[in-house]
Amino acid sequence: MGSTYNFANLLTFIRIVCIPLIAVIFFMSFDLSRPIAAVIFIVAALTDWLDGWVAREFNQTSKLGAFLDPVADKLIVSVALILIVQSDPTILNSVIAAIIIGREITISALREWMSELGASHQVSVTGYAKLKTVFQMFGLSFMLFKTPIFGIPIYLIGTLLLIAAVILTLWTMLIYLTKAWPVITKSE
Repeated sequence: MGSTYNFANLLTFIRIVCIPLIAVIFFMSFDLSRPIAAVIFIVAALTDWLDGWVAREFNQTSKLGAFLDPVADKLIVSVALILIVQSDPTILNSVIAAIIIGREITISALREWMSELGASHQVSVTGYAKLKTVFQMFGLSFMLFKTPIFGIPIYLIGTLLLIAAVILTLWTMLIYLTKAWPVITKSE
């Protein structure tokens, strides 16, 4: 483990600071407020990849980083979903947000509980979960951006990407719960 005060953790803190900035800019009343909020979201999403790479490549992993990184990820995704539902309160957007946020809470609780039981390896991140994150981040970015570019329906594409993310969200939750089930049902 490296130092708590390192570049990888700084990137995570930057991602956390971006969250209220995204929300404030999203609701400002100038023409480019949503595209600017989307760009900040994209930059913050890229810091998620970058902080992990920096931590591994330069041995800057820390207990603080291991805690803050997934918290920052869940916060930024949840806030983006809330912003989208608030600005476009459709049944589809509401269901997408409920499934994604509900899954994140469920899997976080499952990981914590499995860790306490010494079985955290049962719920390690899968390739499907990484693909879900890619769809989710692109979908949220496009929906935050909203404005069509050269006639391309950015918001619709974002919605379709989030639907794909929801399918993977449910699939990965099923995988995690199936892996954890023997531990969950094991008699004490």
